[in-house]
Parts: sequence; structure tokens; C-alpha cells
Amino acid sequence: MVTQAAMASDTPARDAATLSAPQTPADKGSALVAKLGSARTAGSWVDSGGRTVVAVTDKATAAEVTKAGAEAKVVPYSMNQLKSAATTLSSAPKIAGTAWAMDYRNNKVLVEGDSSVSATSWAAMTKVAKSIGASVEMQRTQGKFTTRINGAQPILSTGGRCSAGYNVTNGQTDFILTAGHCGPVGSIWFADNQGDQQLGKTVSDNFPGSDFSLVQYASGSAGEGADVVAIGNGSGVTITGLADAAVGEKVFRSGSTSGLHDGEVTALDATVNYPEGTVTGLVQTTVCAEPGDSGGPLFSNGIALGVTSGGSGDCTAGGTTFFQPLTKALAALNVKLLVAPKTAASPAPSASAAGSAAAGTGSVTPGTSAPATNTTAGTTTLASRLTDPKNVGPGLLVIAGSLIALVATRWIRAEQDRKAFQRHYSAMWG
Repeated sequence: MVTQAAMASDTPARDAATLSAPQTPADKGSALVAKLGSARTAGSWVDSGGRTVVAVTDKATAAEVTKAGAEAKVVPYSMNQLKSAATTLSSAPKIAGTAWAMDYRNNKVLVEGDSSVSATSWAAMTKVAKSIGASVEMQRTQGKFTTRINGAQPILSTGGRCSAGYNVTNGQTDFILTAGHCGPVGSIWFADNQGDQQLGKTVSDNFPGSDFSLVQYASGSAGEGADVVAIGNGSGVTITGLADAAVGEKVFRSGSTSGLHDGEVTALDATVNYPEGTVTGLVQTTVCAEPGDSGGPLFSNGIALGVTSGGSGDCTAGGTTFFQPLTKALAALNVKLLVAPKTAASPAPSASAAGSAAAGTGSVTPGTSAPATNTTAGTTTLASRLTDPKNVGPGLLVIAGSLIALVATRWIRAEQDRKAFQRHYSAMWG
């Protein structure tokens, strides 16, 4: 989500992101898995030291992985077996409040049930899991799996409040990409709670099944800052590319309710049975989120990874949060992500943000700092000029003081309105 409530830029210098050739530990693992096949492997991940680890089913395959410069872990179940287990779970009657995902590091399909799942329903799910075998692990979790409306910078409609995720383009028109559950096709979005600043209208949505949608800008283009996602306090992160998330990498999420938080990718290809319907193919993480954070961006080292779908818990006790992979959404919508222009000093981004983990997880950051426009930050600069005795007479100091007081009052009122919205929708979404 970018400025102008996500407001993108219409500058000729902006670029549309594409995936580059494999260069990182995560890319190496994906390439090895693709080469060796799903009958002999069961996924890959990046460990805490930045090393590529590939799960394999036999010693011969392990030797091939070692020869390729990666670490091999021999496991009992192949990816084919794990996918078969997930298919069986999907064919069973859907129970709202349950979710499952591929846990590559533990070579399991991890099934979770939130606090809304009754003992009877959990027993039924456990029976299905036992019929599959030891490749499935059952686990209860606190809180409830819910979609998380709101976001890093708010967009509002009559249906509620949500988040702009990223700015994208089809080459002719610019759009905001956000979560699909935020609103159906035809929803009108505004940048303010008075309905004075119309942003655009939802022209495509996919939920349930997946969780993404497009909001077309009313003007056809947007304002300055297409390549920046806001992280609070007038600050932002420059987006330089996109990628698929990798198990084990450290990631960051921004949202209007809880701000900027980090965590780790724990599983891929997650299925979540929300009360509104089932969503598949999600990224599972330990990043916390709260009601009001849906649609917000997931990223690492300036690489865009996804948008917030839903989860359980909060940012006090922690919890699980799921994200719609960005590459899949872009492909389905036939649009491209707007990113910072490439320069000679800035090589093309790799196909995964996990590459930064090669130097250890401590080196992973949200990305390059950038100002988020359309904030009150510009007021400070104006005020400093007005109060400079070298530029203005003493009489204008009184006017400047009055202006500052007015701005401060409006800011306080805006903060009160924002917090009121947060309280309202937090209660609304549990």
C-alpha cells in the first residue's frame, strides 16, 4: 500500500517488476526441487544461517543435493505423499476455523483448529487425519481464524475499512491490489472517512478460493510514490521487485491497526477455512496481525511477497497470519507490480527476498527507507520556514503559530477518528 492511501505515481521512471534468474539460497532450493522431482523431494527452505536445505527421500538424492552445494535432509514422506494427504483433507467436509499447510521442515501436513472448532468437529477432523497416517499432525491454536479488514494505510467504503496493498498496472491503467475479501466488484473506495476523496472502484475480485482484488483508480493513474509501501510515522519502504516467499525467511508486514511487525515464513500452500469460505495456496507465517490489517503488504528487503489475508491471535500474545502470494495474484489478474526504477548502482532484484538470509537472519530488513507522501510531515518543513526570522517579519510569527495550532488540532481529531475506526472494526471482527 502506497501513498495516496496507496497512491501510486504516474512518473515515466517507474518500472514493472518481473522475476529474475535464480541467485539466492531460496532460488537454489526451488531449482533443485524442480530438477529432482516431487517423488524424491519434499520442499526446501533457508535455515537460520542462510543455507539452502532440501528435503529428500533417499541417500542417493541426498548425494545429488550435496554435490549441488546445498544441505540435504532425508525425510520419510515425499511431496507427492504430502500433497495426497492435503487432497484427502480438502475432500472432507469443511469445518470453519480449521487450516492446514505444508510444513517442509517437519515433513508434515500441519492441521490447526482454532477456538471456534467444537470438540465434536475436531474429533471428526482427527479421524480423517488418522486415516491418512503419520504424515498429518493435529494442533489446536488460540483465537479464531478471521479475515483482517483494514491495513497499512486505510481505504474505506460503505462495506467497511480495508488496506491498499500494492500499486500495479496493466500498461494503460493503474490499480490498487488488495485482499479479495475487502469488497466485491462495484465497491467504491475513499481515502477519508467523510467520503470526500474518492480513490476508485473494485473491478475484479477473487474470494473465497483465493484472496485478492483490484481497485481501479478513478483517475486512471495515481499520485506520487507508486513504489513505496508505508510503515508508519510518515516513513515507507521502497519496493524494488517481487518474489515467492520461502520457508524460513524473515518477513515484514505493515498494517494500520498494528503497524510494522516481523516474523518468519513457516509453511506454504496453506488452506484456511474462514467463516466466509475456504482459501487455498496461502503463505503461513508467525507475523502477528490484528483485525484491521487485511490487504496490507508482506515484504522483505524491499521485495514484495504478498498481501494480508487473515489469521488468529494478536500482536500482544502473537499468532498465525496467512498471506495471498503476490506472484499468483498478479498472474491471475494479468497486471504487473510497480517498482522503483533500476539504476546502475541498483542491480535487478532477485526472484526471492530470502537471499539476504545468506548473511544470517539478523541482516534482513524491511528494505530501503523512503518517505511516505500525503502525511503531515510536510507541515513541519513549512512551519520551520515561517518561523525563520531571516525570511519573515515578527508579525508573521503569530500567523505561523496559529497555523501550527490549527494543524495540530486537526491532526489530533484525525487520530481520534482513526482510533474510533479501529475500535469499531476490531469489535466487529472479533
